[in-house]
Amino acid sequence: MPDPSDTTYFRKGFGLKTEVANTLDADYSGRLVDVLRERGFTLTAGDTTVRLAREFGFCYGVERAVDYAYQTRAKFPDRRVVMVGEIIHNPHVNAKLRAMGVEILMPAPSGFDYSGVTSDDVVIIPAFGVTMRDFETLRGLGCVIVDTTCGSVLNVWKRVDTYARDGFTALIHGKHYHEETRATASQVRRHAGGAFLIVRDMAEAERVCEYVERRGSRDEFLTRFAHAASPGFDPDVHLLRIGVANQTTMLASDSLAIAAAVGEAMERANGQEYRAANFRSFDTICSATQERQDAVKELLEQPLDAMVVVGGYNSSNTMSLAAICARRVPTYHVEDAVCLDPEAGTIRHKPIGQVDEVESAGWLSMTGPVRVGISAGASTPNNKIGDAVARIFATRGIDPRSAV
Repeated sequence: MPDPSDTTYFRKGFGLKTEVANTLDADYSGRLVDVLRERGFTLTAGDTTVRLAREFGFCYGVERAVDYAYQTRAKFPDRRVVMVGEIIHNPHVNAKLRAMGVEILMPAPSGFDYSGVTSDDVVIIPAFGVTMRDFETLRGLGCVIVDTTCGSVLNVWKRVDTYARDGFTALIHGKHYHEETRATASQVRRHAGGAFLIVRDMAEAERVCEYVERRGSRDEFLTRFAHAASPGFDPDVHLLRIGVANQTTMLASDSLAIAAAVGEAMERANGQEYRAANFRSFDTICSATQERQDAVKELLEQPLDAMVVVGGYNSSNTMSLAAICARRVPTYHVEDAVCLDPEAGTIRHKPIGQVDEVESAGWLSMTGPVRVGISAGASTPNNKIGDAVARIFATRGIDPRSAV
């Protein structure tokens, strides 16, 4: 990382937290969420009860990233401010930044196009971080860089850097197309011969286990992981020593299961001593992600008729929350509170594993007392959670004000 005294690189804001606090509060705070907290995370009106998971919404890393973006706009009111992709995966927050005059570069298949960025510009690196190549390109342009990369992501980077330094391949549980995972994988470039392989789920991890145990086809393996492996990846070489890491927002239980499966495969293939010397695994799920997953599991122990999870459709941690809920109760992952239409009694949502949004009618039309759980991804502001709560009551024909 650059010298903290560098006048073109900033990771700690600009000392303008107080100046932007009122704007942030107006843009993202939610009174109804405050009321839910005060009342034990439960509100009842008429025959409808809404229960909020005890951990939800903005995590520290997201709060920090958004705060720094607002500080950046205040610090450089007359300069062009550009962001490398979305700061977080929430359409409301990104729309607010665009309205403030922050330009958001969206990636093409070949990556980000920096041809329009000059040394006079201020560039914000999002909470997910950027690849080594992107960072080096920006440094070469001489622009001011405001780095909001989440500390939990930096911890994963340190882990895969250690793997590469010690000659271990970084096996990353994540989505190969996700900004965070791409940035993490790029860290192996710090070391000659550094290698990575990205697995999306247990099914892909099982293919790795098969090859480790010499049961897989080399050609089939290379074809399957062509999009998710480091250049020149050779499974006969790079699967001899493996260190497991993960995208910080994946399901913790899946990451732990994948690590266990790969470690056991190495032991079956080569013995316990070999595994001890050539396999490493550390849980790099961020604490906020874990806390939100644990809180949802706790909420699901209570009787619920439906679960609403609020957050961007491209938000990995929100999708993980929805996946946990869908195993136990009818679950509706909505991108925004406006997806709930009280007048029509419909809800627009994205079912687990599907690409397109769908609309469901009569989702809360059941008779008798109704109990609805709600949670939100780490990039969802409180006002959007509160709006969703109000719309749940309104869908049942209840004035949400009567609940408070």
